[in-house]
Amino acid sequence: MALRINATVPDFKADTDQGEISFHDWIGDSWAILFSHPKDFTPVCTTEFGAVAQLADEWAKRGTKVIGISVDGVEDHKKWKGDIESFAGANAGFPIIADQGLDVAKLFDMLPEEAVLPDQPTPADSATVRSVFIIGPDKKLKLSMTYPMTIGRNFAEVLRALDALQATYEVPLAAPANWVPGEDVIVALSLNDEQAEEKYGKLDKKLPYLRFAKAPS
Repeated sequence: MALRINATVPDFKADTDQGEISFHDWIGDSWAILFSHPKDFTPVCTTEFGAVAQLADEWAKRGTKVIGISVDGVEDHKKWKGDIESFAGANAGFPIIADQGLDVAKLFDMLPEEAVLPDQPTPADSATVRSVFIIGPDKKLKLSMTYPMTIGRNFAEVLRALDALQATYEVPLAAPANWVPGEDVIVALSLNDEQAEEKYGKLDKKLPYLRFAKAPS
């Protein structure tokens, strides 16, 4: 079964190009993003990991750790990072999990039922989809996205979603469609008008059930 929103994500131990990790310990008190890809030294993946590398300062501003995963081994990950950094013009300082046995991919339901792993797998054999998991400091899944192998992810959208999650984390607020930081947020219906105005100031009431307020700083 696929992981559900607000489920505690599986803990696991795994080798990475930066050493062995225990996933929950690695997350610590941070936000975290786990993202999968089919195989090292493949074209779309190189552009994606380059995009993640270029956003290093943005992840750090948001107290967020990022970690990749593929079916290849540690030595391949280390070699591939040279290509990623050459393409992106940025340091790929995040770890990449070596999931040669598909153990983590299965834990997070990143593979179709018919996936196989022969001695020399191609991306089609392992069929790892492009998954993104945003995980809160409480180790619970906050958001997931899944793309097919042929479509590179939009990491600007991943960053926007992370901003929205952090802006609404453990408070009675929600982010409207196409929200970006600095825009108004929606006040949850768990607060009546009086409670909402006491907490967030003057409301912009579009409908009785659609009330906007300035996003808390």
